[in-house]
Amino acid sequence: MAQYTKFIGLDVHKASIAVGIADSKSAEVRFYGNLPNTEVAILNLAKKLSEDQAHLAFVYEAGPCGYGVHRKLLEAGHECRVIAPSLIPKKSGDRVKTDRRDAIMLARLHRAGELTPVWVPGSEQEAMRDLSRLREDLKAQERYLKQRLSAFLLRNGKSVPEKMTKGSPRYWAWIADLSFPQPTAQVVLQEYADAVMEITKRIKGIETQLARSLELYDLAPLVQALMTLRGVDTITAFTVVAELGDLSRFDTAPQFMAYLGLVPSEASSGGTTKRGPITKTGNGHVRRVLVESAWT
Repeated sequence: MAQYTKFIGLDVHKASIAVGIADSKSAEVRFYGNLPNTEVAILNLAKKLSEDQAHLAFVYEAGPCGYGVHRKLLEAGHECRVIAPSLIPKKSGDRVKTDRRDAIMLARLHRAGELTPVWVPGSEQEAMRDLSRLREDLKAQERYLKQRLSAFLLRNGKSVPEKMTKGSPRYWAWIADLSFPQPTAQVVLQEYADAVMEITKRIKGIETQLARSLELYDLAPLVQALMTLRGVDTITAFTVVAELGDLSRFDTAPQFMAYLGLVPSEASSGGTTKRGPITKTGNGHVRRVLVESAWT
């Protein structure tokens, strides 16, 4: 049985990891050093730190490096938490930030129990989330290209005929028939049109793959259940489940709403309470699709 716990703060970067250690049996918090961000280096660190039979409790901030370190440590039998950077307690006058200080701070706060862990998706869940975000990224590019095409037409005095839907077969036939006195302008029009049609084709391909993946998805029944709600289509339901996983981890509806930033902000002082717009904290991907669904 482990005699005591070592709380280990990791400041994780693409190529390196800074390590800070706080022992449960001592007030000491020390900087251990830097190591390469590789599986071998991480597991060697854990092996060395557990030589005295101490229980290891790792922690690091959620960020662009993902959950690889978390999964490696869990597979090796160690405790590891990923924490929300926005909820780390910070001193108002602290303006110095280094990898060394961050690692030590994480170790100290973890030992004090002042860090808030985030939900870590499994590998399948993360793959579904990446697929959902890929489609979202492509849709953003599609909107941008459509805006560029519309702006080009407006600058050149070309107005879309009334009762013609942009993106419809009639619209693209109309685009194909347009002519400009300058050959270069004709090239620009064709390139914009080709770019829009190409990315639209890619989005349809992603949506087809999404439908196929849904057939094998463990949480497919939850997606189907959400689709019974008014205004919630396949994309919306898939986005919610891909981003959040099993919704039963939320105990109450207010907790779910607060997680998504869909609750009003509040400033209270004495007997005065002022409520403002929604906080917009948490997962913006889900918040966006839910707001759009509410419009329908």
